[in-house]
Amino acid sequence: MTTETTTETAPGPRPVAHATAASGPRPVEQAAAAPGPDPVDQAAATGPDRGPTLRRRLEALIGIAATEGNLLTPLRNGDEIFPAMLEAVNAARRTVDLMTFVYWRGDIARRFAHALARKAGEGLRVRLLLDGFGSRLIEPELIELMEKAGVRISWFRRPVRLSPFKQNHRCHRKVMVVDGRIAFTGGVGIAEEWCGDARHPGEWRDTHVRVVGPAVDGIAAAFAQNWAECAPGTLYDGADRFEEHEQPGDAVVQVVRGSAAVGWQDLQTLMRVVISSAEHRLRVATAYFAPDDYFVDLLCQAARRGVTVELLVPGRHTDKRVCQLAGERHFGRMMACGVTVWQYEPTMMHAKVLTLDGTMSVIGSANFNRRSLDHDEEVVLAVVDEEFTARLDRDFDQDLARSQALTPSRWHRRGPARRAMEAATAPIRHFL
Repeated sequence: MTTETTTETAPGPRPVAHATAASGPRPVEQAAAAPGPDPVDQAAATGPDRGPTLRRRLEALIGIAATEGNLLTPLRNGDEIFPAMLEAVNAARRTVDLMTFVYWRGDIARRFAHALARKAGEGLRVRLLLDGFGSRLIEPELIELMEKAGVRISWFRRPVRLSPFKQNHRCHRKVMVVDGRIAFTGGVGIAEEWCGDARHPGEWRDTHVRVVGPAVDGIAAAFAQNWAECAPGTLYDGADRFEEHEQPGDAVVQVVRGSAAVGWQDLQTLMRVVISSAEHRLRVATAYFAPDDYFVDLLCQAARRGVTVELLVPGRHTDKRVCQLAGERHFGRMMACGVTVWQYEPTMMHAKVLTLDGTMSVIGSANFNRRSLDHDEEVVLAVVDEEFTARLDRDFDQDLARSQALTPSRWHRRGPARRAMEAATAPIRHFL
């Protein structure tokens, strides 16, 4: 990586010092204060113009214009997420487009199938795009039900006999767009694991967001991009109105897509700019933490310049232990830099949320791992809105109250078997 001397200092080896800083429950052991900020020029992003400056920085470096006037409603766990999505489907008048990586089993899977089939039976255009790997567990009778009703179903990179290179690049986007006016995205899959309110291991913790306003177009484009690859024929029809959006809210939103391709992606640029722009507090909640050394260095660099950096990951209830082990190899170095690592205790923590300085947030389908950043189709929202970010920070605080903070001494005491398992992930880390 090249060094950008005006707005970002590229990460590299640094002397380390111990520090922790976090709101909510505190680690048992506190370490010394972090050293002073690195020589990074952030003056232009300080003060009352912080939000507009971050917006223009992202627009210029990613090349995607943000939209104004959006209304975003964060939805916490299945008890809020699924009723909102089904309400939107039931109220649809022209079109329903649903794309998901996970469509598994359970009552909620059947409820969605019947809702989509009912709308198709009423004459609406209903399209369902499923990832060929992630949704392989869907009940065949649900596919039959929907197809008989007129739901247009397509699969992303199925069957498995496609080239091994393509098979490694999956469609991990979670998108629903209704009538081109209301959209949903976030981390939730259509399966019983996401039902409830994260009260026990059978109810996963996740966050989704309901969007109304001009940003819906960017989310709809994410669906259209994958539909164009998977479903030959008509991309749009008379049911699409392409009308101007109302502006019911105040949120500024940039929709950023990650693509299943080779090379540096917009999503990587987004994460790089956001982390490098942090001045006070950076909070990351991710289901699967397994980035490369470059992004770990960025987090460490932020902590060294005095930013409170908090990472929230699953604890013992993770559903992908191999990915967890691959990420854990970074924990010692991160804690030495001043990053606080929290492990969520009640159940699987599947949310994908980042907040920055109480000013902006990033939410969508992407995890903080190499699979999301390098390999898969993803979509995230970069949101400049203090009220929305404050709501996500309150949710983060609630999660910390149910989490345990790692400490350097506790982490260093882990046994040789644990260390060996972490090292054993080396051959496959690029794919996790």
